[in-house]
Amino acid sequence: MIQLKHIERFYPLAKGQFFYVLRDINLRIEEGDFVSIMGPSGAGKSSLLHVLGLHDNAWSGEYFFQETAVHNLKAKERGTLRNEQIGFVFQQYHLLDDLTVYENLEIPLSYRHVSKSERAAMVADTLDRFHIVGKKDLYPRQLSGGQQQLVGVARAIISNPKLILADEPTGNLHSSQGEEIMELFKRLNGEGTTIVQVTHSEKNAEYGNRTIQLRDGFVV
Repeated sequence: MIQLKHIERFYPLAKGQFFYVLRDINLRIEEGDFVSIMGPSGAGKSSLLHVLGLHDNAWSGEYFFQETAVHNLKAKERGTLRNEQIGFVFQQYHLLDDLTVYENLEIPLSYRHVSKSERAAMVADTLDRFHIVGKKDLYPRQLSGGQQQLVGVARAIISNPKLILADEPTGNLHSSQGEEIMELFKRLNGEGTTIVQVTHSEKNAEYGNRTIQLRDGFVV
């Protein structure tokens, strides 16, 4: 599904020097994988996730997503690929504060030019699937952390992406809430969704079928 070849990400420093956050990353992720990326702070975990998610375009190397050579795409084409194929779950939730739960779920569908009637049906199905129908008219500030993260996961999968990327998805949650989110990821993966998570938690990593360790920007 994904193949990275010699991916590097660096920031320029003074006098022609560079600070590398990713070094010569060669990685293959198969469709249906559940991959956990681990390593100490500053190892490059989130940087790798942002490259995979096409949030960061300032990298060198080759990136293949299914049969698409991402490194040859223009910025607009990468944006279309991201919006249509990839869902994101963030540690800080990243829900839009001035939108209701319903409206937050509807946003990703608008990027895919789904008709209004189809959006309504898909949002209704997702609200029911995640047992949050009663929360649809509430704003994020009216929800607990666990509820906000649940909405974040629902938003990530509503458009049936091929790939879900999760950055410390349980970092701000109580243990029971975290387990609920991880069990949900496990079910989604069992249904065929490819998942890549960044985590410091050995327990969370065990939900996956592969673990990748990063040190100083290298896969070790």
